Amino acid sequence: MKFAVIVFPGSNCDRDMYHAAKDALGAEAELVWYQDAALEGYDAILIPGGFSYGDYLRCGAIASTSDIVTSLRREAKKGTPILGVCNGFQILLESGLLPGALIRNQNLKFICHFEELVVNNNETLFTTDYEKNEVISVPVAHGEGNYYCDDQTLAELVEHKQIVFTYKNNPNGSVRDIAGIVNKQGNVLGMMPHPERAAERLLGSDDGLKMFTSMLKNWRDQYATNA
Repeated sequence: MKFAVIVFPGSNCDRDMYHAAKDALGAEAELVWYQDAALEGYDAILIPGGFSYGDYLRCGAIASTSDIVTSLRREAKKGTPILGVCNGFQILLESGLLPGALIRNQNLKFICHFEELVVNNNETLFTTDYEKNEVISVPVAHGEGNYYCDDQTLAELVEHKQIVFTYKNNPNGSVRDIAGIVNKQGNVLGMMPHPERAAERLLGSDDGLKMFTSMLKNWRDQYATNA
């Protein structure tokens, strides 16, 4: 399995994501500069956290206009797995690949610590290695992680089981304690917590590694089926 890790100006979690995919998981991974618009040939795409373009205008807004996001939309339509974490989640929202928005934390402060998450949906290609309602420990690090959507969008998220992760103790004011959501097709996941920073026990938790092993197993099952 080969992962692409997209790097924007201001990304700062790209090496963490690369390490999780290549070293912790043992898969192939490449860092892909945002000006290299071609994403064909990769089995999954990772959009890391950071401060793309310095978070000017809105977090993820400028990055969402880049050519590589046009390629990202094409890959999303094809069913390629796409994981956006923190700023990567913000970029997915600004790109229209996921519904809703991320606004300032309720306490207006940057938060950086481990949080307990509840796995609400373990039937996505990102979460099959978890148990339903499993509580996992994953770090957060954000100032604009307060997920917001209108009532109609929230109702659709609930109806289609798109709420994948929720906070056990909501740190930022997100509606319905939402920490991560998936698109209706099930191949694009955005979340504020950082699973790549919880891929080894040395880091304080390896609970995030199951996201990567889930993606790998899904890819193997699909490859074996198509072989």
